[in-house]
Amino acid sequence: GERFVSYLPSIEYFKMGIDLENQHKRKSNRSSPESDDPYLHLLVKLYRFLSRRTDSKFNKVVLKRLYMSKIYQPPVSLSKIANLSAKSNENTIVVVVAPVVNDPRLLDLPSLNVCALRFTDSARTRIINAGGRCLTFDQLALERPTGSNTLLLRGRVNARESTRHFRGLHGKHAAPYVRSSNSGRKHEKGRGRRNSRAFKI
Repeated sequence: GERFVSYLPSIEYFKMGIDLENQHKRKSNRSSPESDDPYLHLLVKLYRFLSRRTDSKFNKVVLKRLYMSKIYQPPVSLSKIANLSAKSNENTIVVVVAPVVNDPRLLDLPSLNVCALRFTDSARTRIINAGGRCLTFDQLALERPTGSNTLLLRGRVNARESTRHFRGLHGKHAAPYVRSSNSGRKHEKGRGRRNSRAFKI
């Protein structure tokens, strides 16, 4: 006639539901580059490791920019690098996750340490002749694994000609798409009374 009382908590089972609101949503951010370049994939592998094993925000930013498409990797000129790194010390490495191109308008180039994805031949020659260095990202990872004493730069994303026509950027001041001036004579060129339209008294 003894009664056994169970002191285990009762477990209730629920049937798994479907989150109807977020059923087909996916993250739009890239988690790997679309490019098939094997060297780029090796850099991604390297900076994935560094961003995971270090607390450096620099490595996370570089990794994110390695994923980006060519539109979001606009080239940076030597003049822009020289201007923005003028107040940096001589040991600073300028980091650009994009191509670096020459600027013939810049007459005197200071000695620069630049790390970039690519260099044009003229840009590389000018940097080396000025006593600077052109680094790759695997060399940068060995020298500055946490990104200390570096200057991370990027070019103007909206510098492309096509962005002149975007209403979202410029509103009513966006440039219209008109017939090419090469296909005829003066298509849609207003002749108002102003200097830009060749008006003379």
